[in-house]
Amino acid sequence: MFRKFVALCTLGAAALGLPLASSSVQAQEWPTRPVRFILPFGPASGADIAARLLSEQLKGIWGQPVVVEGRPGGDGLISIRAVVNGKDDHLLFFGPSSAFVVHPYVHDNLDYDPEKDLLPIAGVAKVQVAMAVPTSLGVTNLKEFVALAKSKPDALSYGVAPGFSEFVFNGFLKENDLRMAKVPYRDITQAPPDIGINRIQIAMMSYAAMRAQEQTGNIRVLAINDSKRSAAAPNTPSVVESGFPGLIASPILGLLGPRDMSMAARQKASAGILEALKDQNIVEGLLRSGQPAAPMGIAEFQQGLKEQHELVAKIAKVLNMQRKK
Repeated sequence: MFRKFVALCTLGAAALGLPLASSSVQAQEWPTRPVRFILPFGPASGADIAARLLSEQLKGIWGQPVVVEGRPGGDGLISIRAVVNGKDDHLLFFGPSSAFVVHPYVHDNLDYDPEKDLLPIAGVAKVQVAMAVPTSLGVTNLKEFVALAKSKPDALSYGVAPGFSEFVFNGFLKENDLRMAKVPYRDITQAPPDIGINRIQIAMMSYAAMRAQEQTGNIRVLAINDSKRSAAAPNTPSVVESGFPGLIASPILGLLGPRDMSMAARQKASAGILEALKDQNIVEGLLRSGQPAAPMGIAEFQQGLKEQHELVAKIAKVLNMQRKK
Protein backbone atom coordinates (compact mmCIF):
# COMPACT_ATOMS: atom_id res chain seq x y z
CA MET A 1 0.00 0.00 0.00
CA PHE A 2 2.81 2.41 0.89
CA ARG A 3 4.57 1.81 -2.45
CA LYS A 4 1.32 2.50 -4.32
CA PHE A 5 0.83 5.70 -2.33
CA VAL A 6 4.38 6.84 -3.14
CA ALA A 7 3.86 6.07 -6.82
CA LEU A 8 0.61 8.09 -6.92
CA CYS A 9 2.26 11.04 -5.17
CA THR A 10 5.18 10.90 -7.59
CA LEU A 11 2.88 10.90 -10.62
CA GLY A 12 0.86 13.77 -9.16
CA ALA A 13 3.96 15.84 -8.47
CA ALA A 14 5.18 15.25 -12.00
CA ALA A 15 1.84 16.35 -13.45
CA LEU A 16 1.95 19.57 -11.44
CA GLY A 17 5.57 20.24 -12.37
CA LEU A 18 6.71 19.86 -8.75
CA PRO A 19 10.14 18.44 -7.82
CA LEU A 20 10.15 14.70 -7.25
CA ALA A 21 11.09 13.31 -3.84
CA SER A 22 13.09 10.45 -5.32
CA SER A 23 16.02 10.86 -2.93
CA SER A 24 13.86 10.59 0.17
CA VAL A 25 12.03 7.61 -1.29
CA GLN A 26 15.33 5.87 -2.06
CA ALA A 27 16.56 6.62 1.43
CA GLN A 28 13.40 5.09 2.92
CA GLU A 29 13.56 2.00 0.72
CA TRP A 30 17.26 1.12 0.93
CA PRO A 31 18.02 -1.68 1.69
CA THR A 32 15.28 -3.71 0.03
CA ARG A 33 17.15 -7.03 0.26
CA PRO A 34 20.20 -8.52 2.03
CA VAL A 35 23.35 -6.36 1.98
CA ARG A 36 26.63 -8.05 1.11
CA PHE A 37 29.95 -6.82 2.45
CA ILE A 38 32.78 -7.86 0.10
CA LEU A 39 36.15 -8.04 1.88
CA PRO A 40 39.65 -8.19 0.34
CA PHE A 41 40.85 -10.60 3.05
CA GLY A 42 39.84 -13.98 4.43
CA PRO A 43 38.62 -15.16 7.85
CA ALA A 44 40.34 -13.84 10.99
CA SER A 45 41.55 -10.68 9.21
CA GLY A 46 40.87 -7.35 10.90
CA ALA A 47 38.25 -6.48 8.29
CA ASP A 48 36.49 -9.83 8.77
CA ILE A 49 36.40 -9.43 12.55
CA ALA A 50 34.98 -5.90 12.27
CA ALA A 51 32.41 -6.80 9.62
CA ARG A 52 31.05 -9.67 11.70
CA LEU A 53 30.92 -7.52 14.82
CA LEU A 54 28.75 -5.03 12.93
CA SER A 55 26.59 -7.40 10.89
CA GLU A 56 24.08 -8.46 13.55
CA GLN A 57 23.60 -4.91 14.81
CA LEU A 58 23.11 -3.61 11.27
CA LYS A 59 20.50 -6.29 10.60
CA GLY A 60 18.36 -4.70 13.28
CA ILE A 61 19.05 -1.15 12.11
CA TRP A 62 18.58 -1.75 8.37
CA GLY A 63 15.94 -4.46 8.63
CA GLN A 64 17.87 -6.74 6.28
CA PRO A 65 20.55 -9.43 6.79
CA VAL A 66 24.19 -8.48 6.25
CA VAL A 67 26.29 -11.17 4.56
CA VAL A 68 30.07 -11.03 5.05
CA GLU A 69 32.00 -12.46 2.10
CA GLY A 70 35.79 -12.59 1.87
CA ARG A 71 37.37 -12.52 -1.59
CA PRO A 72 41.12 -12.37 -0.97
CA GLY A 73 43.79 -12.27 -3.65
CA GLY A 74 44.83 -10.16 -6.60
CA ASP A 75 46.11 -7.30 -4.42
CA GLY A 76 42.52 -6.53 -3.42
CA LEU A 77 41.38 -6.29 -7.04
CA ILE A 78 39.19 -9.41 -6.88
CA SER A 79 36.99 -7.91 -4.18
CA ILE A 80 37.05 -4.40 -5.64
CA ARG A 81 36.05 -5.57 -9.13
CA ALA A 82 33.16 -7.52 -7.63
CA VAL A 83 31.79 -4.28 -6.20
CA VAL A 84 32.68 -1.92 -9.06
CA ASN A 85 31.42 -4.24 -11.79
CA GLY A 86 28.45 -5.48 -9.79
CA LYS A 87 26.67 -2.10 -10.14
CA ASP A 88 24.50 -3.04 -7.17
CA ASP A 89 24.00 -0.70 -4.21
CA HIS A 90 23.51 -3.73 -1.96
CA LEU A 91 26.99 -5.02 -2.82
CA LEU A 92 29.49 -2.95 -0.83
CA PHE A 93 33.24 -2.98 -0.25
CA PHE A 94 34.27 -3.36 3.39
CA GLY A 95 37.98 -3.06 4.00
CA PRO A 96 40.95 -0.83 4.72
CA SER A 97 41.94 2.10 2.52
CA SER A 98 45.31 0.39 2.15
CA ALA A 99 43.63 -2.10 -0.18
CA PHE A 100 43.25 0.45 -2.99
CA VAL A 101 45.04 3.78 -2.48
CA VAL A 102 48.28 2.62 -4.13
CA HIS A 103 46.73 0.81 -7.09
CA PRO A 104 47.29 3.69 -9.57
CA TYR A 105 51.05 3.43 -8.94
CA VAL A 106 51.51 -0.34 -9.08
CA HIS A 107 49.11 -1.66 -11.70
CA ASP A 108 49.34 -1.13 -15.43
CA ASN A 109 46.01 -0.71 -17.25
CA LEU A 110 44.06 -0.41 -14.01
CA ASP A 111 40.42 -1.00 -14.92
CA TYR A 112 38.83 1.17 -12.23
CA ASP A 113 39.43 4.55 -10.62
CA PRO A 114 39.87 4.32 -6.82
CA GLU A 115 38.80 7.94 -6.35
CA LYS A 116 35.66 7.75 -8.51
CA ASP A 117 34.47 4.15 -8.58
CA LEU A 118 34.49 3.56 -4.81
CA LEU A 119 32.26 6.04 -2.97
CA PRO A 120 32.91 6.56 0.75
CA ILE A 121 30.01 5.65 3.02
CA ALA A 122 31.40 5.47 6.56
CA GLY A 123 34.65 5.01 8.41
CA VAL A 124 34.59 2.26 11.03
CA ALA A 125 38.00 1.93 12.68
CA LYS A 126 41.64 2.80 12.51
CA VAL A 127 43.62 -0.19 11.26
CA GLN A 128 46.63 -0.72 13.47
CA VAL A 129 49.43 -2.03 11.30
CA ALA A 130 52.34 -3.64 13.13
CA MET A 131 55.85 -5.02 12.57
CA ALA A 132 56.51 -8.49 13.97
CA VAL A 133 59.39 -10.97 14.01
CA PRO A 134 59.88 -14.53 15.28
CA THR A 135 60.64 -14.51 18.99
CA SER A 136 63.43 -16.98 18.20
CA LEU A 137 65.16 -14.37 16.03
CA GLY A 138 66.38 -12.72 19.21
CA VAL A 139 65.78 -9.05 18.26
CA THR A 140 63.73 -6.84 20.56
CA ASN A 141 63.30 -3.62 18.58
CA LEU A 142 63.39 -2.25 15.05
CA LYS A 143 66.91 -0.87 15.28
CA GLU A 144 68.22 -4.30 16.21
CA PHE A 145 66.34 -5.83 13.29
CA VAL A 146 67.78 -3.29 10.84
CA ALA A 147 71.27 -4.03 12.11
CA LEU A 148 70.68 -7.77 11.66
CA ALA A 149 69.28 -7.34 8.15
CA LYS A 150 72.25 -5.19 7.12
CA SER A 151 74.64 -7.82 8.37
CA LYS A 152 72.90 -10.51 6.29
CA PRO A 153 71.98 -9.02 2.90
CA ASP A 154 69.55 -11.20 0.89
CA ALA A 155 69.44 -13.77 3.72
CA LEU A 156 66.20 -12.65 5.41
CA SER A 157 62.66 -12.73 4.03
CA TYR A 158 59.50 -10.78 4.72
CA GLY A 159 55.76 -10.85 4.28
CA VAL A 160 53.70 -7.69 3.89
CA ALA A 161 50.04 -6.80 3.42
CA PRO A 162 49.46 -5.73 -0.18
CA GLY A 163 48.78 -2.13 -1.04
CA PHE A 164 49.65 0.75 1.24
CA SER A 165 51.60 -1.36 3.76
CA GLU A 166 53.81 -2.80 1.03
CA PHE A 167 54.35 0.68 -0.38
CA VAL A 168 55.51 1.96 3.03
CA PHE A 169 57.64 -1.14 3.66
CA ASN A 170 59.41 -0.72 0.31
CA GLY A 171 60.23 2.86 1.31
CA PHE A 172 61.67 1.52 4.59
CA LEU A 173 63.88 -0.96 2.69
CA LYS A 174 65.17 1.74 0.36
CA GLU A 175 65.82 4.35 3.03
CA ASN A 176 67.77 1.85 5.15
CA ASP A 177 69.54 0.14 2.25
CA LEU A 178 68.16 -3.29 3.17
CA ARG A 179 68.07 -6.26 0.79
CA MET A 180 65.48 -8.87 1.67
CA ALA A 181 63.36 -11.39 -0.21
CA LYS A 182 59.60 -10.97 -0.36
CA VAL A 183 57.45 -14.05 0.29
CA PRO A 184 54.16 -13.53 -1.58
CA TYR A 185 50.89 -14.46 0.10
CA ARG A 186 47.53 -14.80 -1.60
CA ASP A 187 46.02 -14.07 1.83
CA ILE A 188 48.34 -12.19 4.19
CA THR A 189 46.50 -13.60 7.24
CA GLN A 190 48.46 -16.81 6.53
CA ALA A 191 51.72 -15.03 7.42
CA PRO A 192 51.65 -14.98 11.27
CA PRO A 193 52.14 -18.76 11.68
CA ASP A 194 55.09 -18.52 9.28
CA ILE A 195 56.62 -15.80 11.44
CA GLY A 196 56.17 -18.01 14.48
CA ILE A 197 58.23 -20.83 12.96
CA ASN A 198 60.84 -18.44 11.50
CA ARG A 199 59.87 -19.20 7.90
CA ILE A 200 59.84 -15.44 7.35
CA GLN A 201 61.80 -13.05 9.53
CA ILE A 202 59.55 -9.99 9.58
CA ALA A 203 56.03 -9.06 8.57
CA MET A 204 54.12 -5.82 8.31
CA MET A 205 50.35 -6.26 8.42
CA SER A 206 47.31 -5.63 10.60
CA TYR A 207 47.92 -6.07 14.31
CA ALA A 208 44.50 -7.74 14.57
CA ALA A 209 45.71 -10.72 12.52
CA MET A 210 48.90 -11.03 14.61
CA ARG A 211 47.39 -11.07 18.08
CA ALA A 212 46.76 -14.81 18.34
CA GLN A 213 50.37 -15.68 17.50
CA GLU A 214 51.62 -12.91 19.78
CA GLN A 215 49.65 -14.41 22.66
CA THR A 216 51.30 -17.81 22.11
CA GLY A 217 54.70 -16.16 22.52
CA ASN A 218 55.87 -17.36 19.10
CA ILE A 219 56.15 -13.88 17.63
CA ARG A 220 57.28 -10.52 18.98
CA VAL A 221 55.56 -7.33 17.83
CA LEU A 222 58.33 -4.76 17.56
CA ALA A 223 56.30 -1.64 16.79
CA ILE A 224 52.91 -0.24 15.81
CA ASN A 225 53.03 1.69 12.52
CA ASP A 226 51.64 4.91 13.93
CA SER A 227 52.85 8.20 15.35
CA LYS A 228 51.95 7.20 18.90
CA ARG A 229 51.15 4.10 20.92
CA SER A 230 47.83 2.37 20.34
CA ALA A 231 45.22 1.70 23.01
CA ALA A 232 45.07 -1.78 21.49
CA ALA A 233 48.75 -2.39 22.30
CA PRO A 234 49.78 0.10 24.99
CA ASN A 235 53.03 -1.69 25.80
CA THR A 236 54.27 -1.69 22.21
CA PRO A 237 56.20 1.36 20.95
CA SER A 238 55.19 3.28 17.86
CA VAL A 239 57.46 3.42 14.82
CA VAL A 240 58.14 7.08 15.68
CA GLU A 241 59.33 6.08 19.16
CA SER A 242 61.42 3.40 17.51
CA GLY A 243 63.17 5.94 15.30
CA PHE A 244 61.48 5.13 11.97
CA PRO A 245 58.82 7.80 11.25
CA GLY A 246 58.78 6.79 7.58
CA LEU A 247 57.01 3.59 8.60
CA ILE A 248 53.78 5.33 9.66
CA ALA A 249 50.85 3.52 8.06
CA SER A 250 47.38 3.90 9.59
CA PRO A 251 44.73 2.89 7.04
CA ILE A 252 41.06 3.61 7.63
CA LEU A 253 38.75 0.60 7.78
CA GLY A 254 35.45 1.53 6.22
CA LEU A 255 32.51 0.89 3.94
CA LEU A 256 32.42 2.04 0.30
CA GLY A 257 29.83 1.70 -2.43
CA PRO A 258 29.82 1.55 -6.24
CA ARG A 259 29.92 4.69 -8.38
CA ASP A 260 26.18 4.76 -9.17
CA MET A 261 25.00 4.33 -5.56
CA SER A 262 22.70 7.24 -4.78
CA MET A 263 23.61 9.78 -2.12
CA ALA A 264 20.35 8.97 -0.33
CA ALA A 265 21.27 5.30 -0.06
CA ARG A 266 24.82 6.17 1.03
CA GLN A 267 23.47 8.48 3.73
CA LYS A 268 21.18 5.78 5.09
CA ALA A 269 23.97 3.21 5.01
CA SER A 270 26.31 5.68 6.73
CA ALA A 271 23.77 6.49 9.43
CA GLY A 272 23.37 2.77 10.13
CA ILE A 273 27.11 2.25 10.56
CA LEU A 274 27.42 5.27 12.86
CA GLU A 275 24.45 4.06 14.91
CA ALA A 276 25.97 0.58 15.25
CA LEU A 277 29.25 2.09 16.44
CA LYS A 278 27.45 3.58 19.44
CA ASP A 279 27.17 0.04 20.82
CA GLN A 280 29.87 -0.33 23.47
CA ASN A 281 30.16 -4.06 22.87
CA ILE A 282 31.14 -3.39 19.26
CA VAL A 283 33.59 -0.66 20.28
CA GLU A 284 35.21 -2.98 22.82
CA GLY A 285 35.27 -5.84 20.33
CA LEU A 286 37.05 -3.68 17.78
CA LEU A 287 39.62 -2.61 20.38
CA ARG A 288 40.23 -6.22 21.45
CA SER A 289 40.93 -7.05 17.83
CA GLY A 290 43.49 -4.26 17.62
CA GLN A 291 41.31 -1.79 15.72
CA PRO A 292 40.22 1.26 17.74
CA ALA A 293 36.82 2.51 16.60
CA ALA A 294 36.95 5.66 14.44
CA PRO A 295 33.38 6.53 13.36
CA MET A 296 33.34 8.79 10.30
CA GLY A 297 30.44 10.07 8.24
CA ILE A 298 30.64 10.45 4.47
CA ALA A 299 32.43 13.82 4.41
CA GLU A 300 34.97 12.99 7.13
CA PHE A 301 35.73 9.60 5.57
CA GLN A 302 36.16 11.23 2.16
CA GLN A 303 38.65 13.73 3.63
CA GLY A 304 40.56 10.92 5.32
CA LEU A 305 40.85 9.06 2.04
CA LYS A 306 42.02 12.23 0.29
CA GLU A 307 44.82 12.59 2.84
CA GLN A 308 45.86 8.98 2.32
CA HIS A 309 46.02 9.44 -1.46
CA GLU A 310 48.24 12.48 -0.86
CA LEU A 311 50.53 10.51 1.48
CA VAL A 312 50.90 7.75 -1.11
CA ALA A 313 51.90 10.36 -3.71
CA LYS A 314 54.70 11.55 -1.38
CA ILE A 315 55.99 8.02 -0.80
CA ALA A 316 55.89 7.39 -4.56
CA LYS A 317 58.36 10.25 -5.03
CA VAL A 318 60.76 8.61 -2.56
CA LEU A 319 60.48 5.37 -4.55
CA ASN A 320 60.77 7.21 -7.89
CA MET A 321 57.42 5.79 -8.97
CA GLN A 322 55.03 7.47 -11.38
CA ARG A 323 51.28 7.25 -11.30
CA LYS A 324 50.26 4.82 -14.06
CA LYS A 325 46.67 5.99 -14.18
